[in-house]
Amino acid sequence: MRDRVMLAYAVGMVVLGGAFYALPSAHVVIWSLIGYGAAAAVVVGVWRNRPRRRAPWLWLALALTTFCSGDVAYELLVRFGGQENPFPSISDFLYLVTFVFLAIGVLGLTRAGSGGQNRSAALDAMIVTVALGLLAWLYLIGPRLTDPDLTTLQRLISIGYPLGDLVLLLVGLRLVTAIRTNPSVLLLLLGIAGTLVADVLYGLAQIEGDWSTGGPVDLGWIVFYASWGAAALHPSMVELTEPRIVRPRQMGIRHQIWLSLLVLAPLLLLLAETVSGQSSEYDVVIVVFLGATLVLALVRLFGVINSYRRNLMRGRGIREANGVLLSATSIAEVESAIGLAAAQLLPPGAPHRVHVVMNDGRVPDLFARQTTDGARLAYTRTLPPEVAERLGGFEITLICPMVLPERFSGDPTIGVLLVAADEVALGQIQIPMELVAGQAGLAMERIMLGAEVARRASEEYFRTLVQNTTDVILILEPDGDRVRYASPSALSVFGTDLAGVRLSERLEVSSEELARKLADWDGDVPADWSVRRPDGSAVQVEVTCRDLRDDPTVGGPVLTMRDVTDQRRLQAELTFLAFHDPLTGLANRVLLNDRIQVAVAMAQDSGEVVGVLFVDLDDFKVVNDTFGHEYGDRLLLEVSKRLTATLRPQDTAARIGGDEFAALIGAPTAEAIDQVAERIVEVLAVPFTIEERVVSGRASIGVATTADNPDGQDLLREADLALYVAKNAGKGQWRRYDPSLHTAMVRRLELRAALDEAVAAGALTLEFQPIVGLRSGVTAGFEALVRWEHPEHGRLLPDHFIEVAEESGLIVPMGTWVLRQALAVAATWQEVTRDAPYVSINVSAHQFRTPGFVRDVRQALTDAGVPADRLMLEITESLLLRDDDEIWDDLVELRRAGVRVAIDDFGTGYSSLSYLRHVPLDALKIDRLFTSTITSSGQQAVLVDGIIRLASSLGLEVIAEGIERPSERDLLARFGCRYGQGYLYSPPLSAADALEWLAPSLADAASSP
Repeated sequence: MRDRVMLAYAVGMVVLGGAFYALPSAHVVIWSLIGYGAAAAVVVGVWRNRPRRRAPWLWLALALTTFCSGDVAYELLVRFGGQENPFPSISDFLYLVTFVFLAIGVLGLTRAGSGGQNRSAALDAMIVTVALGLLAWLYLIGPRLTDPDLTTLQRLISIGYPLGDLVLLLVGLRLVTAIRTNPSVLLLLLGIAGTLVADVLYGLAQIEGDWSTGGPVDLGWIVFYASWGAAALHPSMVELTEPRIVRPRQMGIRHQIWLSLLVLAPLLLLLAETVSGQSSEYDVVIVVFLGATLVLALVRLFGVINSYRRNLMRGRGIREANGVLLSATSIAEVESAIGLAAAQLLPPGAPHRVHVVMNDGRVPDLFARQTTDGARLAYTRTLPPEVAERLGGFEITLICPMVLPERFSGDPTIGVLLVAADEVALGQIQIPMELVAGQAGLAMERIMLGAEVARRASEEYFRTLVQNTTDVILILEPDGDRVRYASPSALSVFGTDLAGVRLSERLEVSSEELARKLADWDGDVPADWSVRRPDGSAVQVEVTCRDLRDDPTVGGPVLTMRDVTDQRRLQAELTFLAFHDPLTGLANRVLLNDRIQVAVAMAQDSGEVVGVLFVDLDDFKVVNDTFGHEYGDRLLLEVSKRLTATLRPQDTAARIGGDEFAALIGAPTAEAIDQVAERIVEVLAVPFTIEERVVSGRASIGVATTADNPDGQDLLREADLALYVAKNAGKGQWRRYDPSLHTAMVRRLELRAALDEAVAAGALTLEFQPIVGLRSGVTAGFEALVRWEHPEHGRLLPDHFIEVAEESGLIVPMGTWVLRQALAVAATWQEVTRDAPYVSINVSAHQFRTPGFVRDVRQALTDAGVPADRLMLEITESLLLRDDDEIWDDLVELRRAGVRVAIDDFGTGYSSLSYLRHVPLDALKIDRLFTSTITSSGQQAVLVDGIIRLASSLGLEVIAEGIERPSERDLLARFGCRYGQGYLYSPPLSAADALEWLAPSLADAASSP
């Protein structure tokens, strides 16, 4: 269809051209048909061929229209206006405007077709144009400017034609250098040549004044019209504005010589005039043209320099990319290197997208149109949809094939590199990106070859693993459980060769059950199977199954088995230890709490009473400290046996830590649970014989039941509170939880918190009770007694808070404060007399065992300035029960320093008269429990008398506490007790009162003989 249109147009133009010369009377009509027909042909060509850029062609159509309009206007002026050769006229204006429209259109084509590239060719075309412009000035423009017969307007119009021709020559040269030659380009160049020839002849005819229409000059314009209309109609006109790769042209030696001659042409003319001795009126013009050519040459040179600089930068970018590509170990790293190279090659900040498509069959449409000739530009919308989506937002995409001619797979194309960006930017990086694509292809081929080598090595590797792994790999027949393949490790697990054997014969499952297991297998979830070995032993295996019956390389279910016999045994042991005590095998706290919850929930339905017994051994610490931890563990084990034997099978016995046990019991009534608690107390009260030693396993028990707490919450905690009450009631007791215990415990916690604040704030005070000679009445010393002024409960004695201080650890900072405060008061006594009384301070076992205690005592004495013999430390018997060399060494060191040591409350604890012979002591204090009964109990009197006699024989002083009656004082003095203290003499005094107390005592001492 298009060929017929072109043929019809060509025939029409030939006929109209012949008619133009054959019918002079119809020149205007025929010329109009030629000119306007050519313009219409351009419009039709744009409409039919739909080029990428329509504007340049429409400018050309407008140029043809104005040019034809100028011709028509000229003919009308001649034929109907009576003007023989109208000059100047409206036709001249239309002609000159035509040059502008032609330049716009042709330059638009060259810019669209070259993508804004090859500026050097444009400069070369300008240099040629300027050089020819000098000739045009000397022979066409100059004479007209100096022609006295022409008006100013005539002169301007006259020079406009040669200038327009120069512009037309420039765009013609630009068309040749910027666009690849095709039929449409050749037709445009033919039209330009025809116009230039006709314009030159027309100009000469105007100068001679013998111009007339219908001559041979008009043939050039007819060629112009016909060629440009045909150029637009020809399908190749689309290629002029299509994106394409522009290869830089190397400037040959001839090109350089001709370009140099054209640049130097004005200078050569001036030299010729100088040599000939003749001057010209156009010397100034020649100098101007010389300057213009030199400026263009300099711009051309700067362009070459800038191009060289850009090439250096791009070369550096390519080298950096090559370095990354050489070290790349994956396709992703190659793609990252390509993206880095594109960002460096493009102008800074230029938006772009980079995408690499591998020739792996996923995008076949892209490679079906791909060639190995080199890079090409394509419309992004014409690419496969999945590729175009990745490059969306850009009209043009640069496609660079990654090609290796001698690739091992036979297909030279590895993939394609696509870069989407602005068309001008793509034109600048097309060649560097081709280089990057080539290097990327090499890197990808290297990586793929390495992967292939690794894959083959991996196959061999895994073949070796399968042959040597301890895991068993079995392949079954697709329609049964017969073993088709068994790895060598199957022999060690199954004890026999499995090839051809039905797997169900070696498992503790039937063939039908095995088939059901395989059919219902849930992916990779492992299962445990039991294997029967020929020797009768069983092996536990963990099995995973993959159904590969549809895989032609396998063709059956694949079972992977691992011997987990030891692992499952260990897991069972760990599970047991997680819920049981490792020493006794009883339930631990976690299991007990879980069973309590279950029992309470069941009891709410059955109406049964659930009880928890909290059992604590009374003397276990003594046994542990005396005989050692191993012996203590033996005792715990024996206690657990008795406890278990006392309970029913459905009851739960538990060890919840240290010497603490618990029992979970279900019974019809709370009283039945109380009976169990009483029975356990009785059973544990019977001494244990362990390693030929008889030791006590006596225990205290706290009981809590759902009868007191129906919802069963915190039964164990409530039993613990009840145990606390049982302990306070004495050893070998049991008590049931009472809600008031919770209140007492809360009060105890509040007391502990308040005591913590009191110690930190210094809210404690000291009082001093005199220690007096029973016969002389002279004050020998004072016992420092701590008091707590509680903000709510008033003054509290040590009995109310010392135990709390022991439990919380506050006893250490409290004891340190008492020591320093008491010594500070004792220092004031030295100011009254040289023979000042000593101060006695109670020291808890916990405080004494604190590292650095002896050092702290020494430092406190030094800071207070009190002699060491003015300090007595009262310790308890419990501190001496353990055969602890460190304790004994500290006692010896204190006594060497001069500090006196006394046993406080002697006879109330774990009294042992034997240790008095070995412990470094200075005194013992008889507890008020003995002092208050010696006058009413003859047995107590004998006991106290024996203690005093023993102490005297050991050289120990005896101090009696709690003397309240003269009879007690007199009896103690008769027994030989030298010192005492109590309300008979004085209650505890403040520091100031103690100082006043000393005054008369010192006076009595001074007056006594």
